[in-house]
Amino acid sequence: MATSAVLFLLLAVFAAGASAATFNIKNNCGSTIWPAGIPVGGGFELGAGQTSSINVPAGTKAGRIWARTGCSFNGGSGSCRTGDCGGQLSCSLSGRPPATLAEYTIGGGGTQDFYDISVIDGFNLAMDFSCSTGDALQCRDPSCPPPQAYQHPNDQATHACSGNNNYQITFCP
Repeated sequence: MATSAVLFLLLAVFAAGASAATFNIKNNCGSTIWPAGIPVGGGFELGAGQTSSINVPAGTKAGRIWARTGCSFNGGSGSCRTGDCGGQLSCSLSGRPPATLAEYTIGGGGTQDFYDISVIDGFNLAMDFSCSTGDALQCRDPSCPPPQAYQHPNDQATHACSGNNNYQITFCP
């Protein structure tokens, strides 16, 4: 009986992790940026040319990742010229416009994930956003049109890929 309980627990843990996604974030900008994400990702410093990752669990709804610029932090608080989230290094609320957004839902369609770029709230940095089994999105300036990015809420710019995939976000591609 104890063996079957352990086996069930291991299978449940494996199944929960199987639909998670890893977001690899690369800074191709000539200066430091501070990527942030809600509800997963918080915020961190990312030097020019550096890459970091965020692991997002399955079932994460309405997530977004953006880069903050012109930041100065003392410990966990400070401010950013663009994308500031209440003066905090680790964001728990969305960034202040302008901020180019990578938006996603992991496992929202059963076996599919959904993702897009949005400049509805403004544009601060060029961005490439791709899923390993989906379309590669590019937004290089404030006028990036659908289906590459949302300019207005009624645009059609959401893309789908199969679940259990990884994502690449590149700032200043």
